[in-house]
Amino acid sequence: MSRSIRIAIDAMGGDHGPAVSVPGAAMALERRPDLRFVMTGDEAVIGPLLAARPALQAATTVKHTTVAVAMDAKPSQALRQGRYHSSMWMALEAVKQGEADIAVSAGNTGALMAMAKFCLRTMGGVDRPAIAGLWPTMRGESIVLDIGATIGADAAHLVDLAIMGAAMARIVLDIETPSVGLLNVGVEEVKGLEVVKEAGRILREGHLPHLNYIGFVEGDDIGKGAADVVVTEGFTGNIALKTAEGTARQFASYLRSAMSSSWMARLGYLLAKSAFDSLKEKMDPRRANGGVFLGLEGIVIKSHGGTDALGFASAIELGYDMARFDLLSNIRGMVLGKDGPPADPKIP
Repeated sequence: MSRSIRIAIDAMGGDHGPAVSVPGAAMALERRPDLRFVMTGDEAVIGPLLAARPALQAATTVKHTTVAVAMDAKPSQALRQGRYHSSMWMALEAVKQGEADIAVSAGNTGALMAMAKFCLRTMGGVDRPAIAGLWPTMRGESIVLDIGATIGADAAHLVDLAIMGAAMARIVLDIETPSVGLLNVGVEEVKGLEVVKEAGRILREGHLPHLNYIGFVEGDDIGKGAADVVVTEGFTGNIALKTAEGTARQFASYLRSAMSSSWMARLGYLLAKSAFDSLKEKMDPRRANGGVFLGLEGIVIKSHGGTDALGFASAIELGYDMARFDLLSNIRGMVLGKDGPPADPKIP
């Protein structure tokens, strides 16, 4: 029988804390019965929520603390004041000590990255960690990284991102040799910053296994699904992410306004409701919620701070796949070559 996947949850993180993290865990447990949880946070708040969900309560251990990292805390401040005692740190520590396979938090992104680097350390052979996210496209989904972990990159770091993103794509997208593109201002090899062109040369000439480098891609190629993995540095990646999220909300607002502008429009909406429902589901950010911290000696999932229970459950299930199909071994095999070829991502 396959072993259980253990999830350490920073229950106090995010805009809503246990009011979202606990029901989110319950939803994930319904779909993944082999999940087990370590919840870190105020037991006086978490306890009654668990008591109302007996199945989740039976699968959960609570580690009590009343200290929570504020959503507006500076990373350095959070690291000084929240180390060892905060719910965020305790969730990461559970991974470090082998009590959990992954940590999930909806808390302060900068604080979570700072604590994760300090607690779990960066993987050998990886210069800096990155945040990778799932991006809905016309073809399905792509992985985009870095979407905000670090600012700036040299060619070697971009190559690391390509390799780590490909390792994640093998698991999440179930593609043996994912296509990888470097985000650039044009597809011609003469365009772009020197570090991007140098990274492209390394990827093109390196003939890396389990990775199909297809060259440069532009911003509009992300939504087209031109590459399974799109690589950029964190400043550009975060702007691209926030722009896409804002555009999606803008489009949704325009659509709602148009559908209620007249009785003919409302009638048209009713006649095409199933199509609009399908579109709404595909564009629902909760279903692609969760950024994966890559390059650490442990798996950390960052949930959107303002998400609801469904979104938090999606982040947990993303982490479940990362642990079940051994993301860390795949990255080590591809980045370091320590253990020979990468592990088969579909063998638990």
